Amino acid sequence: MGGMNGRPDGSALVTGASRGIGAAIAKALAREGWPVGVNYRTDEDGANAVVDAITKAGGRAKALQGDVADPGTADALFSALEEEFGPVLVLVNNAGVRADGLAPMIDDDDWDRVVDTNLSAAFRLTRRALRPMIRSRYGRIVNIASIVGAVRGNAGQANYAASKAGLVAMTRTVAAEVARRGVTVNAVAPGLIETDMTEGIADNLLEHVPAQRAGTPEEVAECVRFLASDGAAYVTGVCLTVDGGLTA
Repeated sequence: MGGMNGRPDGSALVTGASRGIGAAIAKALAREGWPVGVNYRTDEDGANAVVDAITKAGGRAKALQGDVADPGTADALFSALEEEFGPVLVLVNNAGVRADGLAPMIDDDDWDRVVDTNLSAAFRLTRRALRPMIRSRYGRIVNIASIVGAVRGNAGQANYAASKAGLVAMTRTVAAEVARRGVTVNAVAPGLIETDMTEGIADNLLEHVPAQRAGTPEEVAECVRFLASDGAAYVTGVCLTVDGGLTA
């Protein structure tokens, strides 16, 4: 049976979706009719609140605990969603961490933790998503990158920037590999967005934003919603910047 707009039946998975940008993306995809897996690492209350909000609005959602940096998590998340809602046809790699410090101060643990979560985990989840998407001849993968690394440098974030720049490069490469299979792979690079993750870097960035304000998680989610839609079927391999003109 086909889903809305003739697309196949399936589900969406959003990692790091208990708050902020991830929560807004989960809600936006649920409004488009996707049953959504709301992944979280530690914030169970936050994830359950997102699920409740989606359910109250008439959507379907399931909270899924798992640290994406753990190599076994990808398969566990997909299996749980496939069992309940069918194949994962939309994957949003949003989970991310920061461990800031000037380059001489970043130790191996801080480097590994950021790269494992922001880049390696996104690859493992993408790899797990692709076969069912290719079989369905339909898939949408959206990677949440950052203007830091993707577009500009920001002192104190060598590990974060490297992980996000790698994510954009991976996006373009995988997009080229699967484009003929009806699967698109894109990235969204938020600038200064009002979330817990941007605490401490907002002050020195805001004065450089032509829009003179921080963005909202919902404004990022709208871009993801578009890239996950049927209307974006011919858009693949791009990195869409959402930054109020900061990198213009």
